[in-house]
Amino acid sequence: MNIVCLDLEGVLVPEIWIAFAKATGIPELERTTRDEPDYDKLMKFRIGILKEHGLGLKEIQETIATIDPMEGAKEFLDELRGLTQVVIISDTFEQFAKPLMEKLGMPTIFCNTLEVAEDGEITGFKMRCEKSKLTTVRALQSCGFETIASGDSFNDLAMIEASKAGFLFRTTDQIKADYPQYPAYTTYDELLAGIKSVL
Repeated sequence: MNIVCLDLEGVLVPEIWIAFAKATGIPELERTTRDEPDYDKLMKFRIGILKEHGLGLKEIQETIATIDPMEGAKEFLDELRGLTQVVIISDTFEQFAKPLMEKLGMPTIFCNTLEVAEDGEITGFKMRCEKSKLTTVRALQSCGFETIASGDSFNDLAMIEASKAGFLFRTTDQIKADYPQYPAYTTYDELLAGIKSVL
């Protein structure tokens, strides 16, 4: 039995932090997991920038409300869900993901949680589990699933490597060069064909 594990940001929806960086004019917040492999370090950096500028969850959610899925993402996801089980495994947070899931037809998502003070300040974050993408893929495999994974960033590589098949999607030239063994696609038609070939 197969299950497809997809990253969210950069694969189905635009990068939330990049959109927020543009909305606020704070270029430091454009840094993502494509640039920084250490997620803990990246999030602590982001929280520090938010505190410095007096920004909190409300302001980020206002930006998220303006974000739509990438063109063709919902149709791709609908077709894929008609073929096999699909789960989105993301390092984003429940407080960010819900409105985006509504726009994608409420697919299943496993993600993390922000720690938020009463005044809306983001004070920390709670990861669902250690090495969340890899741990989740291994847990699904322990339940009898064969996993097929796709993502665009450093933090997707472990789940791709652990799966029976893996695909890079709209990734960086550096990641493509470092991981030439994984097909690298730029369109949903290509990704769907790649997944179909291993189902």
